[in-house]
Amino acid sequence: MKLSVNIDHIATIRQARMANEPDPVYAAALAEMGGADGITVHLRQDRRHIQERDVEILRRVIKTRLNMEMAASMEMVKIALKYKPDVCTLVPESKDEVTTSGGLDIIMFADKVQEVAGNLLAAGIGVSLFIDPGVEQVKACHRLGIRIVELNTGDYAGNAGNSYARLELDKITKAANYAKKLNFTLLAGHGLTYQNIGPIAAMPEIEELNIGHSIVANAAFVGMKEAVARMKELLSC
Repeated sequence: MKLSVNIDHIATIRQARMANEPDPVYAAALAEMGGADGITVHLRQDRRHIQERDVEILRRVIKTRLNMEMAASMEMVKIALKYKPDVCTLVPESKDEVTTSGGLDIIMFADKVQEVAGNLLAAGIGVSLFIDPGVEQVKACHRLGIRIVELNTGDYAGNAGNSYARLELDKITKAANYAKKLNFTLLAGHGLTYQNIGPIAAMPEIEELNIGHSIVANAAFVGMKEAVARMKELLSC
């Protein structure tokens, strides 16, 4: 299973002091040295952590694959067309949220998603949709002709250790099975840690995980390269 490392929170530390360090580009290089198969950044509309210059430099220097998470807006499309990440993952955004709080509702926002995705695809940029694990959402992605989805594992991760975790895991399993029947490329992420990753990593339908906060938190103690290597080891068990 592949691992894409989200380095947003390296930039969060930097922006807390409006300083030049720690450098997310350096973090990305260390993540690749630790075995990361890709680098993920979320260029938010409020620029709370990752900045456009980060995306520009990452596009030039990383050796793996650059995934830019973004709101489904034409402002973000213009930036994506300028820097050409390998993939853009469309996610919901709210200015009051601490982090992404749920999946993008493809049924409700089908027209906007189709417009944004169409512009990206026409430029040769891959498009992934971050959705809650539900069959109806998968069907909506299929109707739009988009075949890469990332299942939101946030509710599973938030309930790990209690009785609701199994229910959330069942939702993910059902959505993953259905997506694979439709020949989707399937990713997953949000809230995953070294402690709760096991059941998700064991799903053969899922090809790649996006993990950020837990890796960055552990990197504060063991370094980014080692933190990524430890997570990769768990994915290969």
